[in-house]
Amino acid sequence: MDTGPESARVFRGGCGRFLAVRCGRAGPRMTSDSTAFAPPFSPPGGPPDSGQAARSGRGDGRTLAETIRLQLADEIIRGVLAPGTILDETELARRFQVSRTPVREAIRQLAASGLVESRAHRGSVVAWPSHDRLIGMFEAMAELEALCAALAAVRTTPEERHALAAVHQELQAMIQSGDPQRYHEINEAFHATIYAGAHNAYLAEITVATRLRVRPFRRAQFRNLGRLAKSHLEHDAVVTAIMRGDRTGAAEAMRHHIKTVGDEYEAYALSISLGRAVR
Repeated sequence: MDTGPESARVFRGGCGRFLAVRCGRAGPRMTSDSTAFAPPFSPPGGPPDSGQAARSGRGDGRTLAETIRLQLADEIIRGVLAPGTILDETELARRFQVSRTPVREAIRQLAASGLVESRAHRGSVVAWPSHDRLIGMFEAMAELEALCAALAAVRTTPEERHALAAVHQELQAMIQSGDPQRYHEINEAFHATIYAGAHNAYLAEITVATRLRVRPFRRAQFRNLGRLAKSHLEHDAVVTAIMRGDRTGAAEAMRHHIKTVGDEYEAYALSISLGRAVR
């Protein structure tokens, strides 16, 4: 197995497909592990008890910090934690029934994704990108992913095409099972497969970095009714173009897909806002 500094490899482990994109020895990595990308779905009736969730974090392979980050990110996206809310480490440690160390790491990760602003000697507060900045982030994401898809259409190896087809098929199975959490995990593997197929380590690096910034917002739109099936149809257009070696078609299909993701997030955010107004 290639373990060089600019390798991209697909492998199987646990209960599903995991794909890692590696860009240099210390470069970013992307996996289908949901802990790396976005907040969890709250089950019907509301989110689980946060203390219980944090204490059981290691049971599903997540660290305590990751579990706490997922919970806080979910609350920020849903508006439970409003912009400007102070995130007190001691209070959060008490709430999640953990030490301050995983709380501090969770806040650091949230700051890296732009959901939290860390102020020297003044603590951390919930942040929120402006509407214009969020639109700009999705525009950049669309162009980066379009370029990845375009290059993948002309550079993927037969093995990589097989891997893309396999993960696309797994996504279809997730629609039938109605499991949005699992769909999200495999969706990350789908996009990472395309990054790897582009065979451009620098492009993969900056695409991953941008994706990390928009991950909470991309993740949230999967809550919209019927979104999983629509997402798969958009993916199908991308896969078809890549398999045909259609560089222009792959770019256009991916650009349309990411634009739709941005529109779906706005629809989700509006529904949350209207729901709070009704209450």
